[in-house]
Amino acid sequence: MPQVNGVVRTLSTVAAELRLMGHEVEVIGPDRFRTLPCPTYPEIRLSLFPARRLAALIGNFRPDALHIATEGPLGLAARRWVLRRRGRFTTSFHTRFAEYIEARTRLPVAVPYWFLRRFHNASAGTLAATGSLRRDLAARGFTRLRQWSRGVDLARFATQPREAWGVPGPVFLYVGRIAVEKNIAAFLDLELPGSKVVVGGGPQLAALRAAYPQVTFTGPRGEDSLARAYAGGDVFVFPSRTDTFGLVVLEALACGVPVAAYDVMGPRDILAGAVGHVGAVGKDLRAACLAALDGDRAACRAHAERFTWRACAETFRDNLVPMLS
Repeated sequence: MPQVNGVVRTLSTVAAELRLMGHEVEVIGPDRFRTLPCPTYPEIRLSLFPARRLAALIGNFRPDALHIATEGPLGLAARRWVLRRRGRFTTSFHTRFAEYIEARTRLPVAVPYWFLRRFHNASAGTLAATGSLRRDLAARGFTRLRQWSRGVDLARFATQPREAWGVPGPVFLYVGRIAVEKNIAAFLDLELPGSKVVVGGGPQLAALRAAYPQVTFTGPRGEDSLARAYAGGDVFVFPSRTDTFGLVVLEALACGVPVAAYDVMGPRDILAGAVGHVGAVGKDLRAACLAALDGDRAACRAHAERFTWRACAETFRDNLVPMLS
């Protein structure tokens, strides 16, 4: 917090579900510390010298289990704290930072992956959302990988009401962060019938809005109108090649919208096993978009109903380990 993204939604929703199940949960995030903006990505706040305050917070709470969700300064401080006590902890791999760093700086991915592998392999288990991601990490030398899928709020994300965009149809829709690693230009450059709509905010919003004046950019949407925006699309386009899951894909499906994406981890895993036509993935994003136009909105909703936050929280709980013997 206060970022709005799939990782924040996952962690905050799982914490809420765990509390409903009777567990005590303490979330220690950068909002409790002095921070500075991450270079090239100022929306991410990095904690400044968190070790002493973090030790006090963990010590006062006296947790049975410790989970480290990110690999930044706060995660490093928590890792050092527990390892010095010869304790155990779990981690989760949410973000392909190596690819994001390469996209911004051209630094080869081997360098950040060395750091990420060293960070996670000290844990008792690293939670990863999809089979594709676990296979990729295993090939890179990550060990003790564990399954942890995601969920969707089926009450909030529904097939009705639908946004009336007031543009020629069909409507090809993107919802999410407007940032270079999301590869949004690959979608906006496609020759498609109808109209394109982009919902969300981020560091690349102004540049894309100027470069593509024919596209409808709404900026960020509040919680009450986000589901309506999803439901108003005819095809949800997910152009990212670097996401580890793609929570927005689940949210679109829950709103009855078929998905078009590259055949990469995340969308490939989410759409697998669906009964009925819920979208298309492939090397050609335009072909996937056109194929998804014939998607079955009822089948999309039914497929999304297989993913619940309660099941996600139960899997998370079952993967935790005692912090101290």
